[in-house]
Amino acid sequence: MKIVLAYSGGLDTSVLLSWIKEKYQAEMIAFCANIGQGEELRGLARKAKKTGASKVYIEDLQQEFARAFIFPMIQAGAIYENQYFLGTSIARPLIARRMVEIARAEKADAVAHGATGKGNDQVRFELTAAALAPELEVIAPWRDARFRSAFPGRAEMIAYCAKQKIPVEASAQRPYSMDRNLLHISYEAGILEDPWLDASSKEHRAMYKLSVSPEEAPDEPEYVTLDFRQGDCVAVNGKPLSPLGVMQTLNQLGGKHGIGRVDLVENRFVGMKSRGVYETPGGTILHFAHRQMESLTMDREVMHLRDSLIPKYSELVYYGFWFSPERLALQALVTESQKHVTGTVRLKLYKGNIITSGRKSPVSLYNPHLATMEADPTKAYNQDDATGFIRLNALRLKVAAQVQQKR
Repeated sequence: MKIVLAYSGGLDTSVLLSWIKEKYQAEMIAFCANIGQGEELRGLARKAKKTGASKVYIEDLQQEFARAFIFPMIQAGAIYENQYFLGTSIARPLIARRMVEIARAEKADAVAHGATGKGNDQVRFELTAAALAPELEVIAPWRDARFRSAFPGRAEMIAYCAKQKIPVEASAQRPYSMDRNLLHISYEAGILEDPWLDASSKEHRAMYKLSVSPEEAPDEPEYVTLDFRQGDCVAVNGKPLSPLGVMQTLNQLGGKHGIGRVDLVENRFVGMKSRGVYETPGGTILHFAHRQMESLTMDREVMHLRDSLIPKYSELVYYGFWFSPERLALQALVTESQKHVTGTVRLKLYKGNIITSGRKSPVSLYNPHLATMEADPTKAYNQDDATGFIRLNALRLKVAAQVQQKR
């Protein structure tokens, strides 16, 4: 049997690679997508081979991640439960798609993942596999009672790695899990399972990787401009950049000024609440700037229609339905809505805050002559017309009030 494992080199996948190999008597192929983990990839191939992999794929998917996943999601204005920028959620369909492509190329019998049986990632991986390669078997050790019996908790896994001399960052001194990519870092489990714990205190400052705390950010604000073309950011501070370049530049700027830290309790797809701490410096800036650009250039009814779909779109990403027909249909509407979202936004970054300091566009729908409180030189709007407009809109309210008063 040949199995392709989504491998990160972290605690879970380090343990289950050797466990799957033993239990299934399988040839193991490890696949790791470089989607911006940084130094976490160092020594990964050597670690995977030492742990039992016969072959290791490490592929740089950062450009594709930014262009085909992050940017379309930003265009949609997606944010789950008004707080979460979907950093982990949006990475899973890309990883899973490439994993099944490798499985087909290697003529593998199955794919495997290390997602917990209590979380969202198991759903995201397996829905993608179902949509793209329904013939492949999916192995999920965390849903196997034998695996849970051997490793009932993280302490046993940490001990196993120590015994096998497998280097992992998790330890009794750092008892939480991390997931990093180009869009964010998430922290959860361990000490963070107590929602009363203050993760912003100085005691936990070493946890954060992408940003300083707002208290430690520079005392002087920094201005940044973002140029948009049809809903995508194409330049920062006047410098043309690829989607990857945009994310890398904004991550650096946002991290420097303590932007994008969020501590939230969210509703998992499987039915329970979970507490997570997130750093999304660049994504937070991009999301904010994109909205400012839309405010100047997008038609009101188009904006309101698209906005009404944000909760649904965000759920589809969070739940793992990226390759579903309904997400593709929504994306087509989003793409159409972005045709005129073009121009420049100027922001001020200061101690965790993003402050709008200007916006302009060659296709701006804002007309200062029309909006002015002074005399309108264009005479495009007759204030007398508002009388009939209000009267018609008030009609049903008056009728209802009269009926209710009679009763």
